[in-house]
Formats: sequence, C-alpha cells, structure tokens
Amino acid sequence: MGQKVIVIVGPTCSGKTNLGIKLAKKLSGEIISADSRQIFTYLNIGTATPSKNELRKIKHHFINILSPDEKYDVSIFEKDAIKIIQNIRKKNNQPIVVGGSGLYIKAIIDGIFDSVETDLEYRNELMKMRNEKGNEHLYYLLQKTDLKSAGKMLPSNWKRVIRALEVLHVTGKPIWQIQQEHKRKDEYDFVQFGLKWNRQELYRNIEIRVDNMMEEGLVGEVENILNMGYSAELNSLNTVGYKEIISYLNNQITLERAVELIKRNTRRFAKRQMTWFRKDERINWLEINNKTNLNNVVNVIIKSLKNNVQ
Repeated sequence: MGQKVIVIVGPTCSGKTNLGIKLAKKLSGEIISADSRQIFTYLNIGTATPSKNELRKIKHHFINILSPDEKYDVSIFEKDAIKIIQNIRKKNNQPIVVGGSGLYIKAIIDGIFDSVETDLEYRNELMKMRNEKGNEHLYYLLQKTDLKSAGKMLPSNWKRVIRALEVLHVTGKPIWQIQQEHKRKDEYDFVQFGLKWNRQELYRNIEIRVDNMMEEGLVGEVENILNMGYSAELNSLNTVGYKEIISYLNNQITLERAVELIKRNTRRFAKRQMTWFRKDERINWLEINNKTNLNNVVNVIIKSLKNNVQ
C-alpha cells in the first residue's frame, strides 16, 4: 500500500472539524475538506465552515473557493483532491481528509469514473420517456440490459439510471465494467476513522447548533447572498438551512417554522449520513460524546496508524 492518508468521517455536528484540527497540529497536517457546500463562498454560517481563526491555525483546502453559482461536481473534486494530496506529501506533511459528504469521501478513496461523453439526443429521448412513463420504466430498461448496475440503484435515482443507460448506449459496455477498467491505482493507503454518537446526544447537538446559527445571523447571510443577485434556485442553496430560510424570506413559512424545519431536516440528514458510512466496513468507528477528550481520540488514531490497524 502507499502513503497513509487519514480520513475523518461522521454525521453533521459530530466534531469532525475540531478533531481534524487537533490531528493536523500533532502530525504537521493539512486538511482537505470533503464537504460539498463549504466549498462555496458566502455559505459560512449555514454550513458551519471553520472559523477564520481555525483556518489561520491549519491549512485547509476546498473552503470558500467557488462562488455559489459555479458548477462543480464530484468527478472534478476527485482529480483536484488527489493533486492536493500529492502536493501535501511533497512537503512531507500529513494529508487529513475531513468531511461528511459520503460521495466526496468515496471519490477520494475509490475514485469516480464519469468520462464517457454525453449523447444529448439519446439522453433527451430517455428524459421524454421518463416524463411519459415514469422512473419505473427507465429502471425496467436498465434491468433488462444491465442487471448488475440496476442492482446498485433504485428507480428513484433516475439520474443515475439514465447515466447507466447512456453509457451502455455510447460504449456498448455496462457502466460497472467501464468503472472497473478505469479504476485508479492504489497510490495511497486511506485509513478511515468514523465518529459514532448516541443518536439522542447528537440530536441535542444539532438543536444547539441551529440555535447558534440563528444567533450568528443565518437569516442575514441568506439575505446577503440573494441581494448579491444569486438565484434562490441554485443547487448550492438547495441545502438544509438555506432552503428553509429562503421559504421564510418568501413569506411561505414563519421564522419559527423555518427553524423547526432546519432542525428536523438536519436530523434526517445526519441519519442519511450514518446510513451511508455504516456500509463501509473499512471505517474504524470511535465512540464519542460531549465529554470525550479529543486529545485522547487523537492519540488513539496515531497509535492505530503506527500499528497499521485498519
């Protein structure tokens, strides 16, 4: 295996940022943020972006580098992140990936392949078919032609279903085979650590964080973004915390209701994150709570690395 890259994962409000910074201080590390929203400028309060003080202490990558309307996807992130890991290693520093965006984590560790060109005519044909016959019909077509890929997705994942059908149409090969053929070589040994919380305690943390965000001026942050001319329809703003405040600003719900929805939707988001991460058996889970001394967690991680425990 190659050089070690530490990966810290877990749900929102689990303490990933603080742990990552403590690790980086101890190991001469640089942090690679695997958060699909902290990458955008102006989205700071609602995404719990590391503070200016935290950013000064430790070098962070992928924080506030894109405007809210810039297009960016996980396949671009994979290429950029690997380059940054290489540069960190050239300086003899320790790369530490920190984040809760499961797909971004997967992209760094396992790679994401999506270089087959788009056939717009065929894609439009599939979109028309979806509008007329629904997601189930597209899924049925994929089952008939590529059962293995169909088994890895649901009819509701219609974008992935369309992409799988498109790749098969363009290349004559199923998308899983193309991905295997282009799998990235194991340059690095990614060692993953997950922060595992009691659900009720995690939910209390979420409640507190949302209340703090409101006190810090989340409404004003959203107003500022919209006043700069950014559309409320942007994908970057289709994010828990922002979409609810936008509904409030549009007089669709009360502020009290917006806060309730942010808390509820953040809990649901945390649950989805844990469902995703539990599927990865390579993650070393660390029990953690609000009384946990993070310095002890840092020592556990360092000891694990030295003992090659994964």
